[in-house]
Amino acid sequence: MTKNELPRFQSIDPAAIEPAIRSLLEDSRTEVREVLKRVEADGSSWDQLAAHLEDIDDRLEKTWAPISHLNAVVSSDDLRAAHDACLPLLAEYATEMGQSRSLFDAYRALESDDGLDRAQQKVVANALRDFRLAGVDLDDAPKARFAEIRQRLSVLSSEFSNRVLDATDAWWLAVSREELEGLPEVNLDLAKAAAESRDVDGYVVTLEMPSYFGVMDHCRNRALREDIYRAYVARASEVGPHAGEYDNTQTMREIVSLRQEMAALLGFENYAELSVATKMATSGAEVQAFLDDLLSRCLPVARRDIAELREAAGDFGIDEVEPWDVRFLTERVRETRYAVSQEALRPYFPIDRVATGMFEIVKRLFDVDVVEADAPDTWHEDVRFYRVERDGETIAHFYLDAFARTAKRSGAWMADCHVRREWGNDRQLPVAFLTCNFAPGVGDRPALLTHDEVTTLFHEFGHGLHHMLTQQKYAAVSGINGVAWDAVELPSQFLENWCWQRESIPLISSHFETGEALPDDMLDRLLEAKNFQSGWFMVRQLEFGLFDMAVHTDPDPANIDFATILMSVKEKTNLLSPIAEDRFPWSFGHIFAGGYAAGYYSYLWAEVLSADAFGAFEETDVFDVPTGRRFLNAVLEVGGSEEPVDFFRSFRGRDATPDALLRHTGISG
Repeated sequence: MTKNELPRFQSIDPAAIEPAIRSLLEDSRTEVREVLKRVEADGSSWDQLAAHLEDIDDRLEKTWAPISHLNAVVSSDDLRAAHDACLPLLAEYATEMGQSRSLFDAYRALESDDGLDRAQQKVVANALRDFRLAGVDLDDAPKARFAEIRQRLSVLSSEFSNRVLDATDAWWLAVSREELEGLPEVNLDLAKAAAESRDVDGYVVTLEMPSYFGVMDHCRNRALREDIYRAYVARASEVGPHAGEYDNTQTMREIVSLRQEMAALLGFENYAELSVATKMATSGAEVQAFLDDLLSRCLPVARRDIAELREAAGDFGIDEVEPWDVRFLTERVRETRYAVSQEALRPYFPIDRVATGMFEIVKRLFDVDVVEADAPDTWHEDVRFYRVERDGETIAHFYLDAFARTAKRSGAWMADCHVRREWGNDRQLPVAFLTCNFAPGVGDRPALLTHDEVTTLFHEFGHGLHHMLTQQKYAAVSGINGVAWDAVELPSQFLENWCWQRESIPLISSHFETGEALPDDMLDRLLEAKNFQSGWFMVRQLEFGLFDMAVHTDPDPANIDFATILMSVKEKTNLLSPIAEDRFPWSFGHIFAGGYAAGYYSYLWAEVLSADAFGAFEETDVFDVPTGRRFLNAVLEVGGSEEPVDFFRSFRGRDATPDALLRHTGISG
């Protein structure tokens, strides 16, 4: 594959993956040894050391990225087996490189080179930190144990994700049309299609996001809402449907135990302290204080939110509000109070119009054009491909895989395909994978998004912009690489703000039949309802963050009781009585299979940054060109070449405060 050649997804043969990765890793080891020989003979320099190692790493990353992506979006038994077989091989290689004393010493020698530019200095500083966090200073026995742990964790994380996916796909329920009273047409069509795909008469509801949320938001059949809720929160656990068949309990316990052991080997009190070593936050105590402070501010508002739902519950024959009633009642109260609902808004947000408008917003802010193009290859017929241009020159590409389907991991995310880098006169363009799980169009009707889904698309595209608009030459600090994890959500949450502006909503809305923009009265009601139930939402996010920190500071992880920890966290909020079989953490991929372990707080931490950053536009104009260019230059282009506190100060002229976030969410002021 040449530097800018795009992957040929259809040519990836699962049977060839493991042999290819083994061969590539051996080639990489050989090349690293050659680099070290030259450094030993000629001395350590950027070109002799870092540049060559970047070439080696980039080749490996570009080979693995499409394999990892396919495993997430078109999973199959053969692909999963090949993918999982490679994980310990890759972990072994990464640990071997990270614990190499020769490489560490070469980077230490490079650190004293006065000729390094600022970005190169950051690459070297990060590398030295990461060597230490990989155990380079450990004695032989603990170093070997550290390597074993890294390998085992890579396998366990994949096992966790696999069980969640399998448990999600395994549950479905055949129902009649009458049982789906209140369900919008788009969800009825999905349920009909789900039945047809299973050769079942009538309708089928599933745990895929469009189906699950459709039932929870709109179905008047309370018993059905309870059934699907209980199935959803008990996925991949020892209770509920398929109890024990996809149980993640022991996997979770082993993951947390191994993380604690890893932290102890490196001299940290617990895994939370190890996690924050690469983040903006300086300690687990600072994170805990941040979460506790936000909880104290948000909890009174959240309690008022729940009280409002309780007042409305009687109108629907509900005596005691249960967890499966919250989303349903939220939509009904929103309809009553504001005469607007997610479903009433859906016809105004066909995905093509939303995307076109989003691209126009980005053009105004950052002076780039997004143009749909023909991809040389994709993994599914729904995938669309785009190029990003500035002044007619292509500067990036991205794939958009927008719709839910079987064998596709739930949620929404952005992932790297290629990272931007330069060497000599050559340049590798960044390429991104953008993945969502929206309901597809049915028949002649296009895919229509709720406003919540519109914000999801903007969020992921914000991540994509961070990856694609970087101007860094070196892969290790290009795009999101090298960015502290509690700042990486800044661009994504920042872009969401344009889903809520009077000036921008007409760009992203157009009735799919009439072409009419969102009417002014509906726009007024949408904006009035912006902070409806925001206290409840914030407290839910805080629950996730508090659970994450509690798990990763538990003194006895080998015997940890996740259900008890979950209940203790919920007792702090005291909003609703949880059901005894609530096992949401058993599918909490962010912390057990993603990059957010002891870091889920990052969403709220970065939201403080993003709200404050958007405040600069509120002080001028939401399409203010100089402010947009300053954000581009100070945040998006710098990637990980500067510390987040420094690039935020560069943009805003001061440190961030939570005032804007609390104001934007209606928590205060």
